[in-house]
Formats: sequence, structure tokens, C-alpha cells
Amino acid sequence: MKRTLLKWLKRTGWFVLILFLSVNIFILLSGRFYLYKGIYYTYLQGETSPTIYDLNKFYNATVEAPKKGEPWSFNLPQGERLSKEDLKYMDTWRTSSFLVVKNNQVIYEHYWDEHHPETVSNSFSAAKTVVSILIGMALEDGDIKSLDEPVYKYIPEFTGKGKEKITIRHLLAMSSGLDWTESGKNPLSENAESYYGWDLRGLVTRQHVERAPGKEFIYQSGNSQLLAFILEKATGKDLSQYASERLWQPIGAVSNAFWSLDKKNGDEKAFCCLYSTTRDFARIGKLLIHHGKWNGKQIIPAAYFDEMVKNPVMTTEEGVPNTRYGLHIWTYVSNGHPVYYCRGIKGQYIISIPDEQLIIVRTGHKRAPDTDPKILETANTKENQEKIGHPSDLFEYIRMGREIAGEDK
Repeated sequence: MKRTLLKWLKRTGWFVLILFLSVNIFILLSGRFYLYKGIYYTYLQGETSPTIYDLNKFYNATVEAPKKGEPWSFNLPQGERLSKEDLKYMDTWRTSSFLVVKNNQVIYEHYWDEHHPETVSNSFSAAKTVVSILIGMALEDGDIKSLDEPVYKYIPEFTGKGKEKITIRHLLAMSSGLDWTESGKNPLSENAESYYGWDLRGLVTRQHVERAPGKEFIYQSGNSQLLAFILEKATGKDLSQYASERLWQPIGAVSNAFWSLDKKNGDEKAFCCLYSTTRDFARIGKLLIHHGKWNGKQIIPAAYFDEMVKNPVMTTEEGVPNTRYGLHIWTYVSNGHPVYYCRGIKGQYIISIPDEQLIIVRTGHKRAPDTDPKILETANTKENQEKIGHPSDLFEYIRMGREIAGEDK
């Protein structure tokens, strides 16, 4: 028994040593030094990917809230509003918070585990819509002259081999044609390097053109990062400062938000990593249900808002017409009502249904898979066609929010 155990330990030791040496050799030869940071903050912490609580793992910039914010009005009936089945569903997908706003009042709020009303968590890609909103403001101010300006006008190093043809609009519509590899799981993807690396500007400006811009919707986080660099050049301000002055303070946020940086005093990870409370995330939803207005004041320029929520004419990766994406915002039609929503990996959602004055915010650690296009083989209905490209749990959160609000008709 003892001899067997010693033999097993010896074999395991050799395996670990070989693995350690192999990983190090690969990193050194490939130059992917960001992997050291990625391994340390995931596998060595008992994780397999980024988490919603990564704030203190990186340098960050503060998006300052006003000195006196505008707390939500609450109308919370007593008792649990979700069924046992729905609560089980929330547990299955490891929900951390679920909040519902109806007619500008919070009517439901539930937190799980260590998450609470003051917890700030990672928006992940829901931050992309914030970047789009800020582009609209810079356009209104004249800092950006047109969405059809070429990117290189603001980022001079973004030239060569067809990149001169890429415009701000192409970035917003996720139709730039660049060769960015989008993946939330692949450690060798540009997403992983942008999350754990320290040279965002170099990474995104080195991208190559793979296809003609403006033709095909292919979701790429690098597009969002380029937009942030355009904003900084156009406004002369850091992204966090501009977001504070033009968005976070005007909408009366109660708490400071935080944007992760690629290094000390570096660039904001605009494609992700805006940390806020669930209640303050809901303020983005309030802007969306009021067509860019906050308490009657136009915050998102009206003309830009209308353009932002339209679906640009292009095809998707599946070869079907685009009905799912606007200018850095997801769109969906539910029961005949437009739905605008921001989303991030692991199931971060800010869902707005203007016709119903309904906002649903869900944060968590896990997201259901996207709707499988194969459903059209057995049920090729308009409803199913509209679900393609959207995560299947989105529809469950919309249903739950509607039932809580009494809009489940």
C-alpha cells in the first residue's frame, strides 16, 4: 500500500513537473506572457475563467457618482414573488442578483450568497452599450463629426491593408471585418489577452482586415476598445472621466463605478469590466425605456438613440438578416414589443422593455447557451427566428420580470 502510494506520488510529481515546464516553454516561445497572470487569477484561485468579482485583481479608474445621488423609489410587496421553480432556475444558473423596475419603482429585489445591494460586480460586455452611449454624446457635442468617419482619423496608427476603410459605424455595428478572435474560454484568444494583458492599444491596432467592412455581423470586443480610443482622442478625456461627467452624474448614480485598466495609469478595458451595483446598472435600463431621457432631460441624443436601436442592414454569421443587434446594443421583439438589452458573459443583463416601462437586471456567474438555430428545422416560426442569437435564459428572465410586474399577458 505504502509502495503503491509512493509510486503514484512520484508519477504525479513527474506529470506536474512536465506540465509546468511545458507551459513555461510555450509562454516564453510564444510571447504570451499575459498567461502567467491569467493562470494565477483563475486556475490557482480555483476558477476556470474571469469572475464578476475581479475588481481588486486589476488597476482601475473611478467613474465618480454625484455627491448626492438619486435613490430609487421602492414598492416591494411582502413575500417572495418568484415561484419555487423559478428560484431553482436562478440557483441552477448561479444568479447573484435579480431586480425588477416598473414605472420607475423597484418592485422586486433579490440577492444571493455574498452579493448585496452595495456589491459592485463586473458588467463584462454590458459595458459596450455604455461606450455606444458615450459615442452618441461626443457626436452631439461635435467632438466626433460623423459615424461614417474613418477610424484612422482618431487613431493614426490604425492604417494599412484595408483598415482605412473601417469607420466608426462599422465598429458600432460589429461589422468591422477585423480578425479578432472572440472567446470567453479560449486562453489564446484576443479576449484573454485583452483581459489579462497590459497593452490594449497595441493589441487592437495590430488587428488585420479579414473581410470587407459593413457586410457581416461578427461580434468582436476589439471593436469596442477602438471606440474607447476614439472617444479619448475626440474628447481629450479619459473614458472614466467622460463617463462620469456625461453619464454617471447626470443619471444620479448613488455609488461610484469602477473601470478596470490594462496597467497602472493605463487604458480602460472598455469592452468589459465596468463594475457597479445592480441598482445603478438599472439606471442604464431607465435611460433606455425613456428613449434616452432621464427625468425628462435628454441624456442620450434623441437622433442617436433612434439609430442605436435600429438593426443595421447586414447578415449574421449564420447567413441570415440581422435582427439582433443595433449600434452596440442587443435587440429583440417579445410579444410584439421591442426589447433593448445589454449583456455580458456569465449572464449579466440589463433588459429594457419601453412599451411596458419595465427594467430587469440580472447578474450572476453562469449563462445558458444561445438558442440553437436547429430549432428552426422542426419549428421554423417567426418567434423562433427572432430568438436565434440570444441566450435562452434571456427569455426566462423576461418572463419572470413580466410576471412580477403583472405584464405576463
